[in-house]
Amino acid sequence: MVEMFCVKCKKKVTLDDSAVSKETTAKGRPILKANCPQCGTKMTKFTK
Repeated sequence: MVEMFCVKCKKKVTLDDSAVSKETTAKGRPILKANCPQCGTKMTKFTK
């Protein structure tokens, strides 16, 4: 379970691990990407 913030809904959303993809930025920082289940907006979260 991952908690991310949706900027459009202005709420914290809890997502399953299957809905979240792990990627890296161009500079090599790890991030998580997902779509908000309520409004469909793309969400990103920087991780360590």
